[in-house]
Amino acid sequence: MTVTEKAAYLRGLFEGLDLDDDKDTTKLFKAMLDVIDDLALTVSDLEDELALLTEQVDAVDEDLDDLEQFVYEEDFDDDCCCEDDDVYEVDCPACGETVYFDGEDIDAGFAACPACGEKLEFELDGCDCGCCGEDEDDAE
Repeated sequence: MTVTEKAAYLRGLFEGLDLDDDKDTTKLFKAMLDVIDDLALTVSDLEDELALLTEQVDAVDEDLDDLEQFVYEEDFDDDCCCEDDDVYEVDCPACGETVYFDGEDIDAGFAACPACGEKLEFELDGCDCGCCGEDEDDAE
């Protein structure tokens, strides 16, 4: 039962009592029922507006999800040479330690082993990603 239906039910109960309209208590009850009716209508209007607002917020949220996916999703292959955030694992021939280098170190063609300081050189091979027109640098 909705709030407006409950208010109408209370008004029906009151009118069924067949009270004397000239008594102060009857006037008080009528005034209280008028306030309850007004409150019930206000609550009903607020519920309708909230439902509409919720629909609009959901639509905006869906649009924002689409926009975030468009903006933040990367549309290129993870193995593409265009990315500089790749990390390469290399076994140092001098100390045998497994060390890691980022794409910038590999692009330079050499880097120092952080474990022993040995200068490591990298042989660069060609790129076949097709998106940059350059050769991809792979560590050996």
